[in-house]
Amino acid sequence: MKLNITILGVTVRTGWNDVGFRNPSVLTPNIDKLARSGMILNSSYVMPVCTPSRNSFMTGQYAFKSGLQHIVILPQQATCAPLNNTFLPQKLKELGYATHAIGKWHLGFCKWECTPTYRGFDTFYGYYNGAEDYYNLSIAGGKDFRDNRTPVNATGEYSTILYARRAESIIKDHDASKPMYMYLPFQSVHEPLQVPQKYSDIYSKVHTESRRTYLGMVTAMDEAIGNITKALKTKGMFNDTLIVFTADNGGWITYAGNNYPLRGGKTTVFEGGTRATAFVSGAGIQKSNYVYPGMIHAVDWMPTVLSAAGGTPDPTLDGIDQWDSLQKAGESKRTEFIYNIDDLKPENCGHAAIRMGDYKLIDGYPGAYQDWYKPDQVVSDLYDGYPGAYQDWYKPDQVVSDLYKNVSINHTRPFDDIMMLFNLKDDPNEHVDLSNKHPDIVKKLKSRLEYYHKQIVPANFPSISPSSAPSNYGGFWTPGWC
Repeated sequence: MKLNITILGVTVRTGWNDVGFRNPSVLTPNIDKLARSGMILNSSYVMPVCTPSRNSFMTGQYAFKSGLQHIVILPQQATCAPLNNTFLPQKLKELGYATHAIGKWHLGFCKWECTPTYRGFDTFYGYYNGAEDYYNLSIAGGKDFRDNRTPVNATGEYSTILYARRAESIIKDHDASKPMYMYLPFQSVHEPLQVPQKYSDIYSKVHTESRRTYLGMVTAMDEAIGNITKALKTKGMFNDTLIVFTADNGGWITYAGNNYPLRGGKTTVFEGGTRATAFVSGAGIQKSNYVYPGMIHAVDWMPTVLSAAGGTPDPTLDGIDQWDSLQKAGESKRTEFIYNIDDLKPENCGHAAIRMGDYKLIDGYPGAYQDWYKPDQVVSDLYDGYPGAYQDWYKPDQVVSDLYKNVSINHTRPFDDIMMLFNLKDDPNEHVDLSNKHPDIVKKLKSRLEYYHKQIVPANFPSISPSSAPSNYGGFWTPGWC
């Protein structure tokens, strides 16, 4: 019998220190139970921001080979994940799977061919952009919510509840004789920081309002995951379901995410921005209550899930099939990976980094958040060059590059010729730069990084298109303008 596969995570920027199984002050009983019944992945890596990670999850290819290595796809940019790349659900449909996507897309939508139901999903319920209001379901002057292709007006209900309810409905109505793949990238816990008050009230002893709200969002998401898990059990599908949970980048420091004791956060190539909160649980996972130390990268999920479903992964992918290793808690098949390579200046989310074995080399600018941030620490937006206030994004006649010229260039220029080397086995929190002590290792990793650099596809990061304006489409962000 083929496994049902539920990607319950791809949670948006859930920090290393933002789940109960790592931080007991965070109330996530459902997540904790699932994690401990399977394996917590202690060395599971993603990209510094959303779009590049999601592209890697879906295609098994590094973002720098798809032109998606620079920041994220913005609402008014005429681009999407390259259409010549095969997505995971397309391969699963060939194996007889029913495929469903619920939540955040953020892989482009300027033409219908870029959208979920054209890229292998039977159904889609969610939004196309990178963030939106959790209640009015809008961003940057336009509404953004779809049931398949049909625009949906907001009812004022919190989006996490909407997604869980749709997942429960799909599970209830599913033909159990057919395997199911559910990709559920929650909106949580991306900004704007919004949650029903009953959840933030749980954290009344937390000093800062933003952190209280953020933790309430985490707990609301956990409750949704509990409801979905219950639906799987009621349907009799739970014991045949593999569950994968992963963040798509580290917690964003300015918006109350926390990665302590890791260094940095979202938008950096430090561990706090790229080492994901992740676990696997359920069918096929033979070991429980175990912290798996093996190295996994976002590109590995496509071939690994395909293998778990009974398919044969393409050996030319960047991703490695890790299914056998995860099933048996065996040694990881991965010994190196690229954090990112981005040559488009300013390199807002870091220029380049590579890991080989225990060593990590950062080449150039690492990203704005370069410290070690504690949970209740209030941090101003160091990253003025990154558009964090989604509700204020992009006037129709604005040139995108203008948003990044001033502060970000000042941030990145001092790092142009800087290398940092860390031994992550001895120093997982990146306190000690070994570049001067071990120039031979720097040379070795730099040479390997250059090997990958020769494969780069220039970043596809166009200026915004006035044709995208929601006013052209009844107030909704809608495909059809590229």
